[in-house]
Amino acid sequence: MTLSFIKNLVLALPGVITVVAQLFSPVMSSPADFQTLFRPDDLITEYKENPIGIDVVRPRLSWKISTPNRGWQQSAYQVQVAESIDQLSEDGQLIWDSAKVTSGDSVHREYAGPALQSSTRYYWRVRVWDEANDVSDWSKSAYWEMGLLEETDWVARWITPDWEKDPSVSQPAVLFRGALDVTRAVRTARVYVTSRGLYEMTINGQRVSEDLFTPGWTAYHTRIQYQTYDVTGLLQQGVNILGMTVGDGWYRGPLMGGSRNHYGNRLGLLAQVRIEYTDGQVEITGTDEQWKASTGPIQMSEIYQGEIYDARLEQQDWTRSDYDVNDWQSVRLLDAPTIRLIAPAGPPVRRIEEIRPIEILQTPNGELVLDLGQNMVGWVKLTVDANGAPAGQRIVLRHAEVLDSDGNLYTENLRAAKQQVEYILTGTERRTVFEPHFTFQGFRYVAIDGYPGDLTLDDVAGVVIHSDMQATGEFETSDARLNQLQHNIQWGQKGNFLDVPTDCPQRDERLGWTGDAQVFCRTATFNMQVAPFFTKWLGDLSADQAPNGSIPPFVPDYRANDGQGMGATGWADAGVIIPWTIYLAYGDERILVGQYESMQAWVEYMRGRAGENFVWTGDFHYGDWLAYATTDPGYPGATTDTDGIATAFFAHSTGLLAKMARVLGREAEADEYEALRVKIVEAYQREFVTVTGRVAENTQTAYVLALQFDLLPESLRPIAAQRLVDDIRSRGNHLTTGFLGTPYLNHVLTRFGYVDVAYDLLLQETYPSWLYPVTQGATTIWERWDGMRPDGSFQSAGMNSFNHYAYGAVGDWMYQTVAGLDTDSSGPGYKHVNIHPQPGGNLTYAGAAFDSLYGHTESRWDYGSDGFTLRVTIPANATATVRLPNAANREITESGLPVEQAAGVTSVEVEESDVVIGIGSGQYTFLTRN
Repeated sequence: MTLSFIKNLVLALPGVITVVAQLFSPVMSSPADFQTLFRPDDLITEYKENPIGIDVVRPRLSWKISTPNRGWQQSAYQVQVAESIDQLSEDGQLIWDSAKVTSGDSVHREYAGPALQSSTRYYWRVRVWDEANDVSDWSKSAYWEMGLLEETDWVARWITPDWEKDPSVSQPAVLFRGALDVTRAVRTARVYVTSRGLYEMTINGQRVSEDLFTPGWTAYHTRIQYQTYDVTGLLQQGVNILGMTVGDGWYRGPLMGGSRNHYGNRLGLLAQVRIEYTDGQVEITGTDEQWKASTGPIQMSEIYQGEIYDARLEQQDWTRSDYDVNDWQSVRLLDAPTIRLIAPAGPPVRRIEEIRPIEILQTPNGELVLDLGQNMVGWVKLTVDANGAPAGQRIVLRHAEVLDSDGNLYTENLRAAKQQVEYILTGTERRTVFEPHFTFQGFRYVAIDGYPGDLTLDDVAGVVIHSDMQATGEFETSDARLNQLQHNIQWGQKGNFLDVPTDCPQRDERLGWTGDAQVFCRTATFNMQVAPFFTKWLGDLSADQAPNGSIPPFVPDYRANDGQGMGATGWADAGVIIPWTIYLAYGDERILVGQYESMQAWVEYMRGRAGENFVWTGDFHYGDWLAYATTDPGYPGATTDTDGIATAFFAHSTGLLAKMARVLGREAEADEYEALRVKIVEAYQREFVTVTGRVAENTQTAYVLALQFDLLPESLRPIAAQRLVDDIRSRGNHLTTGFLGTPYLNHVLTRFGYVDVAYDLLLQETYPSWLYPVTQGATTIWERWDGMRPDGSFQSAGMNSFNHYAYGAVGDWMYQTVAGLDTDSSGPGYKHVNIHPQPGGNLTYAGAAFDSLYGHTESRWDYGSDGFTLRVTIPANATATVRLPNAANREITESGLPVEQAAGVTSVEVEESDVVIGIGSGQYTFLTRN
């Protein structure tokens, strides 16, 4: 038996199993027989598994279908909701029963029962019918729990320390302490908590959660998040101590430029405990004047500057009930802010993994430096023995992303950020572990000074933190360089998706720049589950949007809003582009509803700025940020005028708004914005396009935007595409695009038949290119194409981040074109999948997998001795169109059978040189023979 025979047998098994199942299915006549073949599972509510403390008054419910059958489709479903598992039965007391709903939708099904109540848990289950009208068993139950829905639900009061300290300089973190007397057996207990500042909470010395940087960064001028935690297991009979540590954070700490107190100059705390006893009684208590306050070892902890931790000032056992608090200060009530308290829509920030250093270095400057081997975001966990060190000895950690050409720590690009952590020893430490609290660093290298004894690799770990998003995407090829590029893209996302989509994690910036977010959003949706993350952030975008419709360049916008604002093209368009992207990737119509007024206001702002001639001129814009620029006369730069870019995005966002209005059934508005877009396109052509197909300044970005946004007459599009290619070829297969042109570059080349040029760009190793940083040892995406030059010198220290995800936007082209995996706008959220790999670049295999809301989706291809093999997985209740490249007039099989005879195949057509195949769900192996 040969290996080839075994391989073919294995590849044929899915089809054989399906055929056998179909042959025997007529004898399975009883409902019980059919119920074993498909079932709903993986139940989620608002993208989360069993969430507590949500404030969505009509939660959306989703489920996946498990079945071995190909081509499975849901024809109907039924959802039941009750207040207990016992009541969730055929004869139970249901809150809501949807009855049988004829629908193929299994994602985002909205609860439509009676109004939901605060602090109440609801259990739900679902069953489904297939196209033969056979019904599944009921799913296992899931639940969601509501938070505090009404302002009157809050009985706790905001408190602040009753002391006056200078808010213009860093202050120690505040310790808050309150007592709670539990008088009898507890059935359930919840704490609802938030702060003005950042908090960490314990009960009887145990942390209530793994969440970090709570309550998160929102548009504090209008909304602050609160968290809900199940603390049933932390309470004990008798006195319980609630301990809170609160630091400055984004609320009153320094932000970009170093100024402080942008939202307020006093830290505040609000915590409420709700206890339901086993006898049915409910007790609610919270922060009030009885609490006490003090300070402890955290003398300073700030986002950019780092932390100073003086272990000599630790208040041992301060969360014990018998601790003496006579020397603690009183607290006073703080006026409640006139803002909304909201439950988090996005995921919490958490510690995700730990990285051990790979090497200890001695730099030419004499510093002891550890190399973590990966540019990461988080902090250093340090284990220390005093080893005779005196009390007061300082251990100083300095963080940097790279070493300079001499091998010393490079920190000039941090600007005013210190990224420094200091630990002051008691002199009695025995394998004591230190970690900072309300700060994070972006680094690969850490210099350690003052460490007592001999430092080993086991004494240090890098704690990686980011928003706890589910990893959903995989991508790999036969080219190790591209695999490293994908690694860098993913780590750029990890490092910068920390509650807000920051532009960089190391220097004195770390803001939610809208331009960076919109160019990377599509790639982000492949790598991780980002719908809740962006839902939260888009809410802040709307909150910080000026009354005239202008959207700030970063969100949250900590600056005082004058009511007018400034809208920068390509940046503010995040308010339109990102909702559309989330809709495409997740089928989420509600995000379109929630953001519609914001999107419409932005388009109307652009209409007002453009005026009657529909060309937007004269205003400030960032333009094609960090596009290639040089004084080398043999390789000229490529600056694209912002007027053309602004008008192009005006047309693009207007067109997207029209599409979204159509999705939402707002037909009149869709017609209006489609007509407006036509006028903008006509104006763009008059102003920026010649009769010979030259666009604006003849730059790559000018052509890319004009072609991507369909701004040119049909007759000129091939000419413009050829001009784009000519420019790329004349530069030795190098790009010149910046933040706004780069995301669309390879898409445009592919669309107009130049996939070979796109591969040449992707695989280019010399500057400027995506792989140039890879050749320089990068482990994340750089802000600039030449952040570090081949001679070891650096770009301008004023703007040179080595963890800046924008240019990682090429990732979506890698998924969609190299691996061939994408959703279809006619079936968003991967309800209908497009499988269309376009091999090139001498790759011998490539593949991608994606976990959509429907389930596991996959496209993997390789070239073998037999021919071109494409392996496809489509989850139940989804369909796909598979396009086999250059397969016309060739023999095509699926799992060893002629493709027309394969189970699950619904259509086979020839389009030019490709063969296009319609399929249902299941696993398929297509072979196009040589």
